Amino acid sequence: MDHKVEQHDEIEALDSIYCGELEILEKQPYYHFVLPIKSEEYEPDTDNGLACNLDFTYTEKYPEEPLIVKIEDAENFEDGDIEKLNQHLAEQMEENLGMAMVFTLVSAAQEWLNVQWDKIKFNREDIRTKKLIADEEAERQRFEGTRVNVETFMTWKEKFDEEMGHTRRREELAALQGKKLTGKELFMTDKSLDQSDLKFLDEGDAPVKVDESLFQNLGDLDINEDDDPDYDPMNDSDDSD
Repeated sequence: MDHKVEQHDEIEALDSIYCGELEILEKQPYYHFVLPIKSEEYEPDTDNGLACNLDFTYTEKYPEEPLIVKIEDAENFEDGDIEKLNQHLAEQMEENLGMAMVFTLVSAAQEWLNVQWDKIKFNREDIRTKKLIADEEAERQRFEGTRVNVETFMTWKEKFDEEMGHTRRREELAALQGKKLTGKELFMTDKSLDQSDLKFLDEGDAPVKVDESLFQNLGDLDINEDDDPDYDPMNDSDDSD
């Protein structure tokens, strides 16, 4: 087999198939050329679709031995995708040794991009769906509030008591257990007791209204002098007459 002739014939065939896309970089000592490939829905300068360049270099005994293939200028590939595509192309070369295989390799790589792009689209949609569900749940909880159970209530009450000082006062009272507290000690221990008195004093500035009608019929009352220890007959107005 004349490897040079085989290689030259394949280049002419590729140039006819990929008219305007085949870029020959070198002819000596062996052909070095590039072919671009892209997935469905590929749009340049966006995150839609996948694309890359396949960089080929013939070897001395190609096609009876593998040629050199590199993946260049990958767009929107995920981590590990280049290694996976290289492995896929290596498997294809092993299966096609002995025959011109560049067209087969390009077609296999093109199909791999389409399959991989479908996976990426599915993963992106799955992430969007999960985020939407999470956002809706957060919004629902924001309007409904936290559902109360024994555990959440006790957690809230402990925090509330701490903020209001109840926990500290209970600890002070617990330290005095077994000792009967005087009024003064209760007053000194629970500072809330003096606040109620102050509030009462503040409210005492308002005038006190007296219902005078309650005292108009006092003369009709039968008050026995024996019932009144302060009764003085000398001061009885009736006897003075």
